[in-house]
Amino acid sequence: MPTPSSTTWCSLPKLLSRIAARRGPVPPAADRVVVEPVTAVALYAVVPVPGVEDLVLDDLAAYADARGWVVPAGCAASDAGPLDQDTELRAGWARIREAAAGGRITGLVVPSFSHIAYRWTDWNTERAWLLRQGLFVIATDPTDVPVGLEPEESWS
Repeated sequence: MPTPSSTTWCSLPKLLSRIAARRGPVPPAADRVVVEPVTAVALYAVVPVPGVEDLVLDDLAAYADARGWVVPAGCAASDAGPLDQDTELRAGWARIREAAAGGRITGLVVPSFSHIAYRWTDWNTERAWLLRQGLFVIATDPTDVPVGLEPEESWS
């Protein structure tokens, strides 16, 4: 006579009905919370005249908002001065780099690519770093490109 086994075999439909019975009824679709992925972007601009940074950042924020993107706290930064200042000397750009390196953002919105870096060699360095971080960069005026770079070359 075979010994009784403690293993119980259960068909998949029977197993699923047991799990559903434990969880209770499924709420109607209107009562369910739907979580969609959020695109977090940073805003950055170099403003030649101190005191008007908020105006430029407000325009960039409206651009991001129109696309359903979110700007995390501390990820809207600007620097005052000329576009051709060294990127290492910009406190606002350092904040953006920190947010990107920390994985807080997936994209960057700027008025033009020259706000990231004005000279071609500096732009190439910053662009390579942004790509290594996996960020996309959107310029609200993509026709304004860094010095030494023709518009058709900016995308290659």
